[in-house]
Amino acid sequence: MNREQKSNYVSSLKESLNNNEAMMIYHYQGLNVNQLDDLRNQMREAGALLKVTKNRITKIALKDTQHEEAISLFSGQTGVALSKDPITLAKTLVNFQKKNDMLKIVGGVMDSKVLAPEDVAKIATLPTLDEARAKIAAILQTPAQQLISILLAPGAKIANLAHAKSLKKDFDLIFFDEFQVSNI
Repeated sequence: MNREQKSNYVSSLKESLNNNEAMMIYHYQGLNVNQLDDLRNQMREAGALLKVTKNRITKIALKDTQHEEAISLFSGQTGVALSKDPITLAKTLVNFQKKNDMLKIVGGVMDSKVLAPEDVAKIATLPTLDEARAKIAAILQTPAQQLISILLAPGAKIANLAHAKSLKKDFDLIFFDEFQVSNI
């Protein structure tokens, strides 16, 4: 790359860093091209961006961004995953790491705070925004269903009681008629 291309690449990377709230950093040494492509595809499906750049260029791009605190995490063969959704990003990266031992999560940055690998793993256990919404909807819906069943219960009991009483009258009439016929 010539100087102008490097400058354009750094400004593009800086823009990507500023547009995403979460950044996870990983070492990919030992992963083959197919595994990296698989990781890239999974990240794309999760709405994340995967970057593999030289550490020197990434450190230059990190200056004056919300992720500047992570400069110390860049050493070795380092890759960067960026996303607006930190939970989905962490889940995707941790799940990929479980299947591929060669990927090592170095850390990350979220809300301008540096995360350790353990923090990334904890974030991966949190529910995503859609999962949280579904749980809240289920919690709110359960009392309504219970309330409806309570309100409908007296009506159902009355209907069952009326039905049983009518069956009892029918039974009494039949039994009484038979009793009278046999005693005659």
